[in-house]
Amino acid sequence: MRSKNNNPDPEFGNASAEARAAEILGKVRKMEVRTSRLVDDAMAGRYASVFKGRGMDFDRVRDYVAGDDVRAIDWNVTARTGTPHIKLFTEERELTIMLMIDVSASSAFGSVRETKRELSTEVAGVLAASAIRNQDKVGLVLFTDEVELYIPPAKGRTHILRLIREALFFEPTGRSTDIKVALDFVNQMIKRRSVAFLVSDFSLTGNFESELAELRQKLQVTAKHHDMVAVSVNDPRESELPNVGRLTVEDSETGELVEIDTGSSRVRTSYAHKSSARRNAVRQAVRSLGVDFVEFENGAEWMVELRKFFKNRKQRAA
Repeated sequence: MRSKNNNPDPEFGNASAEARAAEILGKVRKMEVRTSRLVDDAMAGRYASVFKGRGMDFDRVRDYVAGDDVRAIDWNVTARTGTPHIKLFTEERELTIMLMIDVSASSAFGSVRETKRELSTEVAGVLAASAIRNQDKVGLVLFTDEVELYIPPAKGRTHILRLIREALFFEPTGRSTDIKVALDFVNQMIKRRSVAFLVSDFSLTGNFESELAELRQKLQVTAKHHDMVAVSVNDPRESELPNVGRLTVEDSETGELVEIDTGSSRVRTSYAHKSSARRNAVRQAVRSLGVDFVEFENGAEWMVELRKFFKNRKQRAA
């Protein structure tokens, strides 16, 4: 029999915690299975052909033979031995993949089968699984208006399960979005050139034009040090309002309440135009830096867009 005081029953609390842990583990395993299948079905060979090694590592020297490139001669060894020697190099294949995922309050929105955060995690899971199969390291940064969690790059299935779990269930303290802090963090922490995926809905708070200008500056700096790919995750209700009469909606990041008459075609049209203009502005700002910009919409077949991105990138690299 449970005590009548306000302290929870330890056994009941433990059972509840165990049930929650089992639920989380079940969802993580389910997400892992789905992302693994997507990698098998749609990503086989695409990742490795697009993201290649960064540079060459010195291997050894050997005697020069006729036909060797004279530019590879090691003049120090040649002078010391009195016979020509050349340097041999091997390709530095291993990559570091950094996943920067926006977990601000707006990521919890979803008008269809899943939230934007769940979609972001699924996309990140496919990228992480592809990287691990290619023997690359994967790291994770979860951010809001601050860096909420950092998991250093590592390899292995257990590591991927942890990344998926945190991307799905980590509870942030912040609510608003500041992509700039995530970019600054990666620039400071990851000194070696990496492939950095920035996954966000690009919901910029404050003055949109000034925020976008500052974001562009930060992206420009990051793109000089890392191979940047921006991934925009959106929901259809963010670009088009349903005709359901008057609604009071709340901005998930600021808490601001706004009444909207969705029954007015003028209001719906204005909303759609403003949303489209913002997306176009973000798209153009990112691509003007030579940074890839991939867009996924909740409820759509996003793997089609991901395959298209890999195909286009491979063609550019050819």
